[in-house]
Amino acid sequence: MPGVQVEGARDAVEFSDSERALLGRYLTNVDRRVFALRNLPEVVKGALFSRYSRTEKSLRRVLLDEFLSEPAAGIVPGSGGPDDLVDVARGEDFYQRVLVGYGDDSVAELAGAHLAVERVSNLAAKALEDSRIGISPLEKSTRYVRFDRRGPDGRFPYHRGPELSHAAYDPAMEALFTAYSEMVMPLTNRVREAHPMEAGESERAWKSATRANALDLLRGLLPAATLTNLGLYGNGRAFEYLLTKLAASDLLECRDLASEMHAELAQVIPAFVRRALDDRYGAPAASYLAQARRRTAELAPRLKSPLPAPAGVRLVEFDSDAERRVVAAALFPYSNLPMDELQGVDVDVETVMSALMDDRANRRHRAPRALEQAHYTFEITANFGAYRDLQRHRMLTQQRQALGTSLGYDVPAGLTAFGMDGRFREAVEQAATAHKTLEGALGSSEAQYAVPLAFRLRWYFRASLREVYHLCELRSGPEGHPDYRHVAQEMFRRVREVHPRLVAHARFVDMGPGDHLARRASERRTDRKLAELRGQAADR
Repeated sequence: MPGVQVEGARDAVEFSDSERALLGRYLTNVDRRVFALRNLPEVVKGALFSRYSRTEKSLRRVLLDEFLSEPAAGIVPGSGGPDDLVDVARGEDFYQRVLVGYGDDSVAELAGAHLAVERVSNLAAKALEDSRIGISPLEKSTRYVRFDRRGPDGRFPYHRGPELSHAAYDPAMEALFTAYSEMVMPLTNRVREAHPMEAGESERAWKSATRANALDLLRGLLPAATLTNLGLYGNGRAFEYLLTKLAASDLLECRDLASEMHAELAQVIPAFVRRALDDRYGAPAASYLAQARRRTAELAPRLKSPLPAPAGVRLVEFDSDAERRVVAAALFPYSNLPMDELQGVDVDVETVMSALMDDRANRRHRAPRALEQAHYTFEITANFGAYRDLQRHRMLTQQRQALGTSLGYDVPAGLTAFGMDGRFREAVEQAATAHKTLEGALGSSEAQYAVPLAFRLRWYFRASLREVYHLCELRSGPEGHPDYRHVAQEMFRRVREVHPRLVAHARFVDMGPGDHLARRASERRTDRKLAELRGQAADR
């Protein structure tokens, strides 16, 4: 019988022409050792890999013998159209049987889902983005999108829920958005007057860069209640835990989102989120999280009248023996000594660090894993806008305090330079008054919605030296927002003060003042790339 030879677990496996044609519908190739799955329901992907881990067969053979030939798997070979490929109910049942026989909870990491979450507050968005492992978020940008477009109801885009029914709330929100809306174009024009188009610069790049600068200067007016859109991709296990955490939230909006997200995910990865909110696992887990939060909050000391605090970064804790530990970890893979003995060997730190990192040509040449042996705890005081950007760094531990107004707020220097800071201050201070009223009437959790992004809060990062390299090199770039650039630069300064030899090779940290028109260079690079694409299209 004609066929093709493919290497299996032990022997060459022969596929008939009909089998090869069938496999071609679900795999990117049928004759190479690396291939991807396609046109398969997520539950079947998870079950397939689970079974694959417990057999000597190749994955192709498992797919043919135990899935494509099994009607209960929910795969319906047909014309090839997407609608005839999946019977979700049968696939779900089949997954459960395979999971019992061959897998465990980790199988839920082998299948995932894309989820769009729209018109949620920035406060809820931070809760959705708080997962460090297994969830990849993408959020609407305050730099490229105006947030003053009124909806069909004629109202500005901010969260309104029954928990926020108070006379002080809507007027303060309307004042913030009105100030933002009325200042956008005058400020954009002032920016363009101060930074006219340069020779060789396209009008597209210039307009985009100047508009982004104006929106950067005004984003502090946006309250935490501002509605945004997110795209989330995550594996089943991560979504399950995220739903449980949302169900335990002290915010009604997040608890509602838990139910809404669960209903949608149950249509695409039902087996992986079944336990997220159920009475046996999910509900008790959510109750545990909520009770732990309440009990701990009762024990936490609080100042009655906290004073404003300047923006800044403090190094609260660091490893005093970091050099010895990093050097030992760097040498360990190439030595035959135990770790504790290596840590006692007298080796020149600068020589080892040079051997590790002299050839780094750009920040994408990641610092080596040995740098994870050193850890630092930073306490950061910065505005909520900066936190909003930096919170998305997931390879570290972070926690924030409640968003409030007691620490004061930041006024962008650009607004002051253009003489446009008065209206900004007026709207922000009106929101601060409303926040105080709401805090007394509704509680500190709900009052957070009224706080503009300009107000400062405290949070901590505990990060390895490797992540310090990544975060500080990435976020100190001249095209970045000045608020988070300052945080990244200060973090680097604090580490350099205690461990100068360990950060000597972080040569892509930009400690300069930045670009007054932060996006200009980036937009020019975009123009060059667009020109290259047009040239390639013309050649074709």
